[in-house]
Amino acid sequence: MATAAAEADGALLRADCSDRGLTAVPANLSAFTSYLDLSMNNISKLPSNPLHNLRFLEELRLAGNGLTYIPKGAFAGLFSLKVLMLQNNQLSQVPTEALQNLRSLQSLRLDANHINYVPPNCFSGLVSLRHLWLDDNSLTEIPVQAFRSLPALQAMTLALNKIHHIPDYAFGNLSSLVVLHLHNNRIYSLGKKCFDGLHSLETLDLNYNSLDEFPTAIRTLTNLKELGFHSNNIKSIPEQAFVGNPSLITIHFYDNPIQLVGKSAFQHLPELRTLTLNGASQITEFPDLTGTTSLESLTLTGAQITSLPKTACDQLPNLQVLDLSYNLLEDLPSFTACKKLQKIDLHHNEIYEIKADTFQQLVALRSLDLAWNQIAIIQPSAFSSLPSLIKLDLSSNLLSSFPVTGLHGLTHLKLTGNRALQSLISSENFPELKVMEMPYAYQCCAFGACESHYKIPSQWNKDENSSTDDFHRRETSMLQIQDERDLEDFLLDFEEDLKAHHSVQCSPPPGPFKPCDHLFGSWLIRIGVWTIVVLAFICNAVVTATVFRSPLYISSIKLLIGLIAIVNTLMVVPKGISF
Repeated sequence: MATAAAEADGALLRADCSDRGLTAVPANLSAFTSYLDLSMNNISKLPSNPLHNLRFLEELRLAGNGLTYIPKGAFAGLFSLKVLMLQNNQLSQVPTEALQNLRSLQSLRLDANHINYVPPNCFSGLVSLRHLWLDDNSLTEIPVQAFRSLPALQAMTLALNKIHHIPDYAFGNLSSLVVLHLHNNRIYSLGKKCFDGLHSLETLDLNYNSLDEFPTAIRTLTNLKELGFHSNNIKSIPEQAFVGNPSLITIHFYDNPIQLVGKSAFQHLPELRTLTLNGASQITEFPDLTGTTSLESLTLTGAQITSLPKTACDQLPNLQVLDLSYNLLEDLPSFTACKKLQKIDLHHNEIYEIKADTFQQLVALRSLDLAWNQIAIIQPSAFSSLPSLIKLDLSSNLLSSFPVTGLHGLTHLKLTGNRALQSLISSENFPELKVMEMPYAYQCCAFGACESHYKIPSQWNKDENSSTDDFHRRETSMLQIQDERDLEDFLLDFEEDLKAHHSVQCSPPPGPFKPCDHLFGSWLIRIGVWTIVVLAFICNAVVTATVFRSPLYISSIKLLIGLIAIVNTLMVVPKGISF
């Protein structure tokens, strides 16, 4: 038999006998052992009183053995035991009597077994137990009677079982319970009073179950701070759904087929920080968030909201992130009262105009996404008071002009998809710009894209090599530079060099088929192109008619020529229309 590794812990000893191939509990353990690890061995049976002389033992680990049964008296004499680990064994039920009257026990792990039954009195006398793991077992119901003996319990997990229903008063005597995990079960129904008695509960996890209805039983949980019921089958959230949970900070309810939400569902939640609701397709009104003043992030996407109330920001003074994408918004109120907003996402709506006061005085706003709307008008001063804005997306709208006032701090600008926007935009208005997407390639020329494209390759490489050589020369002569002038002057010059080499990544880049000159702004060229299109159409039509005039017999060569003519016609017509 392998010997245990022991080390002193003051006057007491710690014995590590894990993963040593043991088939029984060692018999020569010191009476002063306070920690004993017997995990990952081959101990399949425990005799009665195997550890009765270890009066100072505080932690016992028996995980990862082949235990199938634990007899009465197996832990007799362990008056100081605080932690008992029995996970990853082969137990089919909680020991009926072996755990009783372990009055100092605070933590008990029975997870990852095959437990399908919990005897009514198996936890009798565990007056100090605070943490209980029963997850990853085969339980089909809540062991109501067994839990009545655990008045000090603070955290319990029953996750990863096969529980399908929680009856009324299932946890009635657990008034000290703070955390309850019930995720990954098969729960489809809850008793209306199933959580009664959980006066201290702060975290409730009902994720990954089969609930069809909103868990109204939570209304008795007045101290609840974190609630999760995501990945269920809940289709609606009723009016005043959280009226009994004023302490809620976080609600997780994504991955539910939620289609309808009561307008007052999220009222009077003064501690709520984040609210995310995606794909609630039947929501037509913005929710009334009266009393939910601490909200920092609000996401309501994929609904049918057509307008926002003018008082929305008065209710949300601390809002930092607002995402209302994929709705039907046509008009926007003033967001001025939302002074802490840092990100606004309104893409894929029906917005037509950006008024002068819509985003006024949002000094913290950094990102604004207005892509895929119907925006045709932006008032000249619409962006004039956004000093922190660095990202602006107006792609795929109907813009014919673009106001630049107040946008000197932008680093990312997207205007692609605005086919009517043909004017050039000066690079002087965007000194910090790094990434830009324009409707046409020629508009990138103002940002240096043309020069970089048409530069002779050998000269480009030569310049690169020269720059590299210059850099190495600077590096090797740094000490001399420091002798000749102050380091501060040198750093200032180096920073100026970096600014001189500043370039903008602009797309689409100009090329042979996307010239810098806006050729088709000239009517002379347009008429010339249309003339060629008409001639090509007539000629191809004549060829097609000639080939297919006698369809009874057509040689393969004639058929090929006729098909080519048809394809040419189909290609020429849309090109002519686009010009």
